[in-house]
Amino acid sequence: MTEERDAQPVSPDTCVTILLAVYNGALHLPQQLASLAEQTHRNWRVLASDDGSDDGSVGILDSFAAQNPVTRISGPRRGFNRNFMHLFQALPDRPGVVALCDQDDVWLSGKLAAAVTMLAAAPDDVPALYCCRRVIWDGAEDKRRLSLLYARPPSFANALIENIAAGNTIVLNAAAAALVRSKAGVAGDVYAYDWWIYQLVTGAGGHVYYDPTPWVLYRQHADNQIGAGETALVSIANKLAVLRGLYRARLTQHLDVLKACEALLTPQSRDQLNGFMAARAAPFLTRPGQVRRTGVYRQGRLSHLMFQMAVCLGRA
Repeated sequence: MTEERDAQPVSPDTCVTILLAVYNGALHLPQQLASLAEQTHRNWRVLASDDGSDDGSVGILDSFAAQNPVTRISGPRRGFNRNFMHLFQALPDRPGVVALCDQDDVWLSGKLAAAVTMLAAAPDDVPALYCCRRVIWDGAEDKRRLSLLYARPPSFANALIENIAAGNTIVLNAAAAALVRSKAGVAGDVYAYDWWIYQLVTGAGGHVYYDPTPWVLYRQHADNQIGAGETALVSIANKLAVLRGLYRARLTQHLDVLKACEALLTPQSRDQLNGFMAARAAPFLTRPGQVRRTGVYRQGRLSHLMFQMAVCLGRA
C-alpha cells in the first residue's frame, strides 16, 4: 500500500501532470506542444526539463508557457533516461495523474481522456500504468503503420525480459508516480526508463492497462534515441545485437537496478526476480530449464523462441 498522500483518486476532471523531456527538439517540439493544447481532457499542466538545448527549444517552451500552464526546469545533462528520472524527482507531492511525453511526437486529441478513463478503474492506493498502441510515422501523411498489437497479458514475468509500455504512451496514477519517484535516483543506469517503469509497477503488484487503440503518432527520424524496432532491417539489427551480447547486457542493467528496488516488490515478484537471475547464471545444460521454470515470456511466439535460443547461447 502507498502513503495516503499518494492515494489520489482519478476522476474525469483529474489534473494530469505531463513530464516533457527536452533536448535540442526545436524542429518538432512546436507540433508536439500544439497536440497537447488540443487534448480533449483540458485539465493538464506541463513540467518540462530542458537538458541543455542550444537550438531554440527553450524559447519555444517559454512562448508556449505564455498561454499554457508550463513549468520549466534545467535537466541534469546526462542523457534522456536521467532527464526523465530528474522530472520524477521534481514532481509535486500531489501530481494527480502523470503522463510521459517525448519532444518529437504528436498526441491524438483523445489520448489523455482515454488514459484517465482507464486509470480510474484502479484502486486509488494501487499503482497503475496505462500504455497504448502507436502509429509509427515519419512525418508524412501517407506513411503510417501501426505498432505491434500485444495479445498476452502485461505482467512482471513479461516485463523482466520485454517492454510493451512505450514511454511516449505511459500515463501513471499518483500511486505509480510516487513509486517511480521513490527510486528515480537509482534508475539512471538502466537501458530504457520506460522498460524499468513497466518492471517496477508490475513487480510491485500494480495494474497495467494496455489500450489497443493508437493515440500517439510516434515520429521516426535520424535522431531517435531508440527506434521502433519493428521494421525488417531494424529487426535484423536487433537480432545481431543479441548475438553480440547487447541484449544480455541490457537485461543485466535492469536486473541490477530491480535488485536495488527489491524491498518494493511483492514476495512473488522477488522470488521470480531472484530465480531468473540465478537461472541466467546456471550451467549451460541446466540453464534453459531453469529459465523456463521462472515463467518469463515474450509476447510473440517467434520472439519468445528467439529468446529461448538466446538463453541457450548465453546471450540473454
